[in-house]
Amino acid sequence: MKKLVILTLFVILGKSFAQDAPKILPSEIQIATAVLPLPEADKPGAMVYGYDRDGNLTVLRKGGNNMVCIADDPAKEGISVACYAKDLEPFMERGRQLNAMGKDFKERQEIRAREVASGDLKMPGVPSMMYVYYGTEADYDPGTGQLANGKFRYVVYIPFATTESTGLPDKPHAPGMPWLMDPGTHRAHIMIGPFD
Repeated sequence: MKKLVILTLFVILGKSFAQDAPKILPSEIQIATAVLPLPEADKPGAMVYGYDRDGNLTVLRKGGNNMVCIADDPAKEGISVACYAKDLEPFMERGRQLNAMGKDFKERQEIRAREVASGDLKMPGVPSMMYVYYGTEADYDPGTGQLANGKFRYVVYIPFATTESTGLPDKPHAPGMPWLMDPGTHRAHIMIGPFD
């Protein structure tokens, strides 16, 4: 009787965990969603990171151009994908490594700042683009990987730029206007959008 109760608990708990586990979509669907932010000409050649059946980030497609895309994280609410210039990959990859080590946002920023200052982490020497596209799960079609009513955010990394060197404000004063976030730091970037 005791064994039967224990076995039943394992089955119930197993089903509960299985229901709570995020659903990992097929690679081709993850790829189709991941490249949504890009101009059409750049979509076929972009490198794409996505998730394996255990939920681990992995390379789903090797790239043939200068863009890298990250598929939607199935463990997070909503849909959000990003693509960025390959020159940003060392910075982005280091952030993922630190995140996997359990470092919080502030720790990740401090560690990468030290590594950039020491020369151990290289930032792009020219402005580098990142495209973000996001929306709700209600507007997402997991059969095709398409997202309706999504919004764009454009980010141009321009390390160590300042409000003085760019003429940009450090906060927006109109919807969708460009502004400079983190001015004067290795993370300095121009933010554009969304427009509502």
